[in-house]
Amino acid sequence: MSVRLGLLALLAEGPRYGAELKAGFEQRTGGTWPVNVGQVYTTLDRLERDGLVSADAADAEGRIRYALTAPGRDAVAQWWRTPVDRQATPRDELVIKLAIAITSPAVDSAAVAQAQRSATMHRLQQLTRLKQSIDPAADLAWLMVVEHQLFAAEAEIRWLDQVEASVRRFGAAAPAPVDVTDDETTQARR
Repeated sequence: MSVRLGLLALLAEGPRYGAELKAGFEQRTGGTWPVNVGQVYTTLDRLERDGLVSADAADAEGRIRYALTAPGRDAVAQWWRTPVDRQATPRDELVIKLAIAITSPAVDSAAVAQAQRSATMHRLQQLTRLKQSIDPAADLAWLMVVEHQLFAAEAEIRWLDQVEASVRRFGAAAPAPVDVTDDETTQARR
């Protein structure tokens, strides 16, 4: 999640101190994505530099209160209207790990997948127990975060089933040779 836009969204509810923003961000996401206080203040400095927030003078305790500017309100409104781009997916360590395991002759890719399946099943059980302990009337946002993690774990298990079935059906793929020469070098060799 974009910490930058998350902080702007919290500021849309009213001016806050950096520590309040950190606490609000973590509370709203159920602590799933903790943010470092230094990251909050660095982000606030950038938001101020970009004209999206303004900072009051430090109070007697040295705390600085931040508020949205008009361009900041526009940025938050735009964020709410704009769908998240799922085509620009972040690198997923598990996908990279299995892709390399499947193409590495010395690695038992089925064992790698099975180890992940066991860990994911354990996480799925933890999340299921956690979900049962949440009162949706008291903390609907936290329930939503946990349910997202549950669905992601279920999807990961289905994907691992597919990986194992593909390896059984097609065998482990041999790694493709990698050509590290550039065009000039390739043309010079011809």
